[in-house]
Amino acid sequence: MAYDQELAARIRAALSFEPGITEKRMFGGCAFLLGGNMTAAASGGGGLMLRVDPAVGESLLQRDGARPFEMRGRGIDGWLRIDDAVLVDEATLAWWLDQALAFTRTLPVK
Repeated sequence: MAYDQELAARIRAALSFEPGITEKRMFGGCAFLLGGNMTAAASGGGGLMLRVDPAVGESLLQRDGARPFEMRGRGIDGWLRIDDAVLVDEATLAWWLDQALAFTRTLPVK
């Protein structure tokens, strides 16, 4: 499945204020990196993929449309997939991106 180019454009616009964001095609999607650390992506599997603090990941899964990101059938701590259906407005998208930025800002630059 190809990634949602409209979602990628929305992510790009929402992250335009953040210095150091780069964009890279990865894993069939369009990833956005901060300091070389993947922060978010318009996923090739559909929806938004986010990197979040593993300590808060479980609580974020309680929100509508959030589910664990899985690779080869296994959930990966600190990674979430957010369904397109809940990303209905820019405020909701920005809220999710803020969750990812809060964590990736703490990571060392690669």
